[in-house]
Amino acid sequence: MDYSEEQIRDILELKEWIFAEIEQRQKDIEKLEKNLAILDSVIKQSSFSKASSLISKSEQKSVTLPDKVTLIPIKRSADNKIIANAHVTPDEVVIIPSEDVILDTETHPFKSFFLGRIIGGMENKDNLEVQNGKISEDAVINCIINKDGNKIREILIKNYRERERVNEIINTASWSFSRMIENSEK
Repeated sequence: MDYSEEQIRDILELKEWIFAEIEQRQKDIEKLEKNLAILDSVIKQSSFSKASSLISKSEQKSVTLPDKVTLIPIKRSADNKIIANAHVTPDEVVIIPSEDVILDTETHPFKSFFLGRIIGGMENKDNLEVQNGKISEDAVINCIINKDGNKIREILIKNYRERERVNEIINTASWSFSRMIENSEK
């Protein structure tokens, strides 16, 4: 079937319009996904605060919550007091300090050790894997610190990808937070 030049022009215009619409919808979807992630974080924080207050002393090891969320208490090394809770999902780790604990981002060793050496080391390893084509850029570990002034409200770590990393993050948080509390008491 032969088409006239005008019909071909109309077909090409339609194709361009469809392509532009697809591009715009993809951008809209990306914006919606980002907003959904933010809302999920807010919902998790508010619901986790309530759930963490319900845990009795006999249940302090590790509690699995609905939707594949694992609650892991982070304890101070000196006296085993819970200083934060880690909420672990398959996609992220959210660390929320206990209400009675003040952790200042400027207190040593938070930036140098926890962020610099541990999270930064994981990020460097991921960036090498991106360069080698093993993972995509959006799979690189990402750490977001939500705070009030310098006080840590929550630490959100996305794309940890490996269970061993969760263990390292929890252990390092316990050690770092314990040192931060000691350093702030001096």
